[in-house]
Amino acid sequence: MTMQQRATSPGPEAAAADLRSRADAVAAIAARHAAAVDRDGRFPAEAVEAMRAQRLLGAAIPPDLGGEGSSIRALADVCYALGRACASAAMIFAMHQTKVACLVRHGRGEPWRESVMRRIASEQWLMASSTTEGNNGGNVRVSTAAIEPEGDGIRLDRAATVISYGAEADGVVTVARRTPDSAPSDQVLCVFLKADYSLEHLSGWQTLGMRGTCSSGFRLLARGRPEQVLAARYADIHGQTMTPVSHILWSSVWSGIAACTLDKAQAFTRTAMRGAGGAAPPGALHYARAVSSLKQARALIGQALDRFDAATGDPAALSALDFQTAITMLKVEVSELAVATAMSALRANGLAGYREDGPFSIGRHLRDLLSAPLMIHNDRILANLATATLMAPVADSLND
Repeated sequence: MTMQQRATSPGPEAAAADLRSRADAVAAIAARHAAAVDRDGRFPAEAVEAMRAQRLLGAAIPPDLGGEGSSIRALADVCYALGRACASAAMIFAMHQTKVACLVRHGRGEPWRESVMRRIASEQWLMASSTTEGNNGGNVRVSTAAIEPEGDGIRLDRAATVISYGAEADGVVTVARRTPDSAPSDQVLCVFLKADYSLEHLSGWQTLGMRGTCSSGFRLLARGRPEQVLAARYADIHGQTMTPVSHILWSSVWSGIAACTLDKAQAFTRTAMRGAGGAAPPGALHYARAVSSLKQARALIGQALDRFDAATGDPAALSALDFQTAITMLKVEVSELAVATAMSALRANGLAGYREDGPFSIGRHLRDLLSAPLMIHNDRILANLATATLMAPVADSLND
């Protein structure tokens, strides 16, 4: 950044406020099309085009590569705002920003990868995520497909259970075994651009919710250059960046969706009280529970952001068991709290919440939120966590 750029660049708070203002403009457009996106199971094209117009997709790219260097805290606030408007658009933004974070934090120093970051900022490229395969049962820490040498280049043939918004993306960030002879857990992260690969449709995406993410299954056949494989170990990328960033941003999306259900429960309760001369409706108790659940979720996200900010730049701190436990449990706890918020809002609104054709309907939001405990299944997370913490000492006091 030049001296003139430093002099004119806004401070962190002003930059975050500007980003949120632009996100609100996107959210307004996303909200107008959210019902159609859900009904038709289609990509939220209007919302993503608005993200491009407001230059949200390159927000986290560093300033020296043409971006804004937005913090994870600012991006989480954008996810919350978008979640209140359109769950699918918000989740697409969160997944894209997770992949961008992996590139920024682990891909610097190589001209080809830095050129990709520049183009994400300048051309507002959308990067898709592909971490699961058909043969790994949803375990993102093992891979079947391997990077294979092909002349002076590389080749990857991967059957992906899902590639979220894969058909709409400008590139894909995917994981693979390091070599055909590597163990399934010896993984690398790779970046391929749309011109580098073909997609063969393997399965559709007829789901209960999050329908607009269009997370169909594809065979990904990609060819590229060796520098398209990040040098860092995927285990480090996953633990230090992918897990904390994805869990924070996903949780922010889910909390935003839950906040929308709380808005509707509040509006219904107020309307009912006015019609009853100030008497609270039968579901008022459930409205109070929804308020409490959402407050807990927001508090957990705030704590996770503080932990992540404090550990950023310190690989040992990011890899520490305490941090990994907290950031892992963030996903589990917020996913459950968001569903609880929506369920309480539904009960607060009663039949008006159960109906699909009124202003107090909770159905679409609840269906979207029911995906939260299943995106990397909470039971799998808890089982892995139990194994990882089995030998850790139990705290002797509240101050430990």
